[in-house]
Amino acid sequence: QVQLVESGGGLVQAGGSLRLSCAASGRTFNSYAMGWFRQAPGKEREFVAAITWSVGKTYYQDSVKGRFTISRDNAKNTVYLQMSSLKAEDTAVYYCGSTRSVIVVSPGTYDYWGQGTQVTVSS
Repeated sequence: QVQLVESGGGLVQAGGSLRLSCAASGRTFNSYAMGWFRQAPGKEREFVAAITWSVGKTYYQDSVKGRFTISRDNAKNTVYLQMSSLKAEDTAVYYCGSTRSVIVVSPGTYDYWGQGTQVTVSS
């Protein structure tokens, strides 16, 4: 089992920044990558960014490239999502997930999820 706990969400004005954290515990040695997804009301969960534990290879959704940065601290088993130049359309519940699969952009390949953290961007 892997436990994931997100933190760092909140209310921010458009153009502002937030940093999300996801702390992993348990049997994390099986994890290949960590991903951030988001889900707005009435919409499906969508991929935002992912990073591999070993070499730190990163993946981003096109709409967040240049604005969001994913990083990890292997010693702390923690993954971060630095979000800048936030827009109203970034408003959603953000979830972190852990996957053993190399297919990191699909939520269906993730084994574990955190409880989610709300990010609200006011325009």
